[in-house]
Amino acid sequence: MNVEELVRRTGADFFTGVPDSQLNALCSYLYDRYGVSGQHIIAANEGNAAAIAAGYHLATGKVPVVYLQNSGLGNLVNPVASLMHHSIYGIPCLFFVGWRGEPGIQDEPQHGFQGEITIELLQGLEIPAFVIDKCVTLEQVSAQLEAYRRLFAQGRQAALVIRKGALEYKRKDAVHQGALRREAVIASILDHTGSKDVIVSTTGRTSRELFELRERRGEGHDRDFLTVGSMGHSSSIALGIALEKPGRRVWCIDGDGAALMHMGAMAVIAAQAPANLVHIVVNNGAHESVGGLPTVANQIDLTGIARSCGYAHVARVSDLEQLHHALKQIVVQTGLTFLEVRTSQGARQNLGRPTKTPLENKTAFMKWLQ
Repeated sequence: MNVEELVRRTGADFFTGVPDSQLNALCSYLYDRYGVSGQHIIAANEGNAAAIAAGYHLATGKVPVVYLQNSGLGNLVNPVASLMHHSIYGIPCLFFVGWRGEPGIQDEPQHGFQGEITIELLQGLEIPAFVIDKCVTLEQVSAQLEAYRRLFAQGRQAALVIRKGALEYKRKDAVHQGALRREAVIASILDHTGSKDVIVSTTGRTSRELFELRERRGEGHDRDFLTVGSMGHSSSIALGIALEKPGRRVWCIDGDGAALMHMGAMAVIAAQAPANLVHIVVNNGAHESVGGLPTVANQIDLTGIARSCGYAHVARVSDLEQLHHALKQIVVQTGLTFLEVRTSQGARQNLGRPTKTPLENKTAFMKWLQ
């Protein structure tokens, strides 16, 4: 289905959300048309997007569009159930939901259960869902949108659930500048970790690259916890481990999009101030694992935020020489540490996925910790 025509038929002129690979055609079209602007805001998380959309409706009376991967429904529940619902403020909204882990479709393990309950979750929130696949026509969608407009007039919400490959759009080629890539950063971190050190890696390509680097180096995976789902929570997982294992250095390899998604975690981490925790944010300024749309990370001072929260040691690097120097300092110092590593986008074309299941990863990791 042509995404440009689909967007036109929604009649909407305001869009916000969190990028999703299943919605790559939609996200790319919106970015090519609007960039990041007053008409298109890439939110920190899905709840943030819903609240922005609510503000837009309050100011204009119009119906906003919020896009998200179905894994983000958890972040969406609170503003939908306690703000938007027709029994409270009655704020209409059209949701585009990328359906990862759809039953019967092979996907990564973290999407399986979420995919099974996606329609059920929407129904529980009293959000009717119309599923779009390759066989659905624009005329069918237009008829559904007309029915939805009657719901919007009642202060209700509705969703278009997008199956894999349902939308079509060719994105303008992106230009990635800079020589430092995330995989080289992870390799350097591995070079500086000790035999008792723990690594917690964020979701997406970060964990995939960590897994393959261990394979290439002939090392086991038992000292790594791969946060394959639950975007934005790796640093909190690392905090829980660091507090209970003070004799081990715990390295959290985070991403800029993930760090922004639940940035309040940094304040909580700093308040606990575990001296054995190293929080590294690999900042390429993009949601690279789901299409490469930008984050706001390069427009803010992450190191300044970490310093204000109370991290004991804070630094920023942007090339391998600086990174090596910073890591050498980290391994000889104590105290809660934050390191921002500025990188470019990009990953190997042949990058694979972990061959261990999440349960196997957890079991081996817990056994090694003991």
